[in-house]
Amino acid sequence: MIELEKVSKVYRMGTVPVVALDGVSVEIAAGEFVSVLGPSGSGKSTLMHLIGCLDTPSGGTYRLDGRRVEGLKRNDLAEIRNRKIGFVFQNFNLLGYATALENVELPMVYKKMRGRERKSKALELLGLVGLGDRAVHRPSELSGGQRQRVALARALANDPEIILADEPTGNLDSQSGREIVQLFRKLHQAGKTVIVVTHDKTIAAETRRVLNLFDGKLVSDSPNH
Repeated sequence: MIELEKVSKVYRMGTVPVVALDGVSVEIAAGEFVSVLGPSGSGKSTLMHLIGCLDTPSGGTYRLDGRRVEGLKRNDLAEIRNRKIGFVFQNFNLLGYATALENVELPMVYKKMRGRERKSKALELLGLVGLGDRAVHRPSELSGGQRQRVALARALANDPEIILADEPTGNLDSQSGREIVQLFRKLHQAGKTVIVVTHDKTIAAETRRVLNLFDGKLVSDSPNH
């Protein structure tokens, strides 16, 4: 499903080039549960942005379901994201003025789904993450763990094949973090491809495969269980 061949990403700080990824080659099959592990600045988030079509590589080749991604126009990348990928971020990225239900509905609004169908699907997803009784609560009325559950429900709104999570437990207490990882495990068991970016080895230990990055290079790729 995901094929990266000698992928690099170079940013510029003024006139100085900064290499965020350096010749990364990796394949991830459909239905895998993978963590991307490494310290701050190792290139983890850059790799997630490339896999998620939020950015394009400076060099190398990226194929998603056999389609080359580098060189695609912005609208094409957005179409791929909306159809194939659900994102979960460390800071939740929820709309503060909207209820949990409205936050989950948002991707379906962009998809022009009818209101009644949209609400029914959003309630179903909130139930899936254990928040069926919090639909009318706003983010300020929810705990960090509950906000991340809402974010996960929103990521599932358009039934993506791939879930990409960037430090999803970084702002959570250990118990809430474990609960979020268990939800990822259930999604993997249901057939989703789940990729979790983390610096936490205890989180990585819950996944089936660990990609270890350091200074923009893939230094190891090993099965976990």
